[in-house]
Amino acid sequence: MQSWIPLIPDSASTFSWKVDALYFYLSGVTVFFTLLISAVLIFFTIRYRRRSPYEIPRPIAGSHKLETLWTVIPFVISMTMFGWGAQLYFEQYKPPPNAIEVYVVGKQWMWKLQHATGQREINELHVPVGRKIKLIMTSEDVIHDVFIPAFRTKADVVPGRYTTLWFEATKPGKYHLFCAEYCGMNHSGMTGSVYVMEAREFDNWLSGNVGNVTPAAAGQQLYQTLGCASCHGANGEGGRGPTLVGLFGRQTPLEGGQSVRADEAYIKESILNPQAKIVAGFQPIMPTFQGQVSEDQIIQLIAFIKSLPGGTASPGASPAAGTPAQSPAASGSPTQNIR
Repeated sequence: MQSWIPLIPDSASTFSWKVDALYFYLSGVTVFFTLLISAVLIFFTIRYRRRSPYEIPRPIAGSHKLETLWTVIPFVISMTMFGWGAQLYFEQYKPPPNAIEVYVVGKQWMWKLQHATGQREINELHVPVGRKIKLIMTSEDVIHDVFIPAFRTKADVVPGRYTTLWFEATKPGKYHLFCAEYCGMNHSGMTGSVYVMEAREFDNWLSGNVGNVTPAAAGQQLYQTLGCASCHGANGEGGRGPTLVGLFGRQTPLEGGQSVRADEAYIKESILNPQAKIVAGFQPIMPTFQGQVSEDQIIQLIAFIKSLPGGTASPGASPAAGTPAQSPAASGSPTQNIR
């Protein structure tokens, strides 16, 4: 849909037109049956009105065909709505593996964003046109919600959890970014802008923001500062904890025979509540870092783990070889792990 249609924002992502199509299908079905039922109701009211005080209407026998008809038709229509909506839902909320990652932290009442290459933004997001973008989001305080109307996408930002959102912009321009979950007195002011740029223009914007430390580099510096290397070495040489190398995205065996996928939520839980899930073969000796690291720092640690060999670093992210974030495995320095 185009912005010249009243109350309909511009359509600027690969699946925005699909959302519009489903919306107008639902609206069309609603309008059609509203008019049909209203017309039939008026017709029957006039056609079968009582014409005299003593008139006795003719009994009407039930019809199995009619009963079947008005049962099957609504069922088929409702199933098309469900199937169409489910297909669109899974497309919107299953991020592609090759998306550029951007970390988002919601805070009363602002959005803090950081690109995998280190650029930081407040209430603004610059992205290239025609590239898949994945937002990895969490909150410092209460529940927020990222809503970009032109992309027809939104997702809650929940404290203590990581949620994701992805899109691929199709048209350069400036688009609104809202918080769609009431989060306090200044909720209405928690707004921002998404700037969709041509690829060359976006590259120029990145080059104009040099000097930023990447999240992976900051994460490595932080893990060294916290002294995690004493237990978690690159090749397990610490002895008291498993290695970080190849951890992210891997199934990790736990005590008791269970296993868990090492994703963002697992890593965060392991930092803040290390006794919740104990890796098989290791003792529950890791201290908690609750209150010692912020949401931004946890994101940096996660980015560092992703950047290690065998991890799933974002396209465009750099382990910053030759910088303080140089791969520990390559430099011979120990690496951090969870337990």
